[in-house]
Amino acid sequence: QVQLVESGGGLVQAGGSLRLSCADSGRTFSSYGMGWFRQAPGKEREFVAAISWSGGNTIYADSVKGRFTISRDNAKNTVYLQMNSLKPEDTAVYYCAAGPRFIPRANATMYHSWGQGTHVTVSS
Repeated sequence: QVQLVESGGGLVQAGGSLRLSCADSGRTFSSYGMGWFRQAPGKEREFVAAISWSGGNTIYADSVKGRFTISRDNAKNTVYLQMNSLKPEDTAVYYCAAGPRFIPRANATMYHSWGQGTHVTVSS
């Protein structure tokens, strides 16, 4: 069973950095690809980044490409989202999710297990 817990959110000034972590307390972490999504107040949840089970394949939303990096450590059952050059429009609740193993996907419906979210606020 997948149980995901995000951490690392907080308040940061524009231009700053944060690293989000998502830990799985189960024993099947390497069986899944992982994704990060976010939801800003009053907006729908949107895709941010995804990574295959091995870490060899990654995809990003155009809005974060070149600023965010997704990575994973299967020995630690953890996926990370390094966020640099943050902008106020990055303010949202960030969620990690477990999904397709081999090919990273941006479609949220393809993910079956979700964390509770961590808040990121970027001040201008």
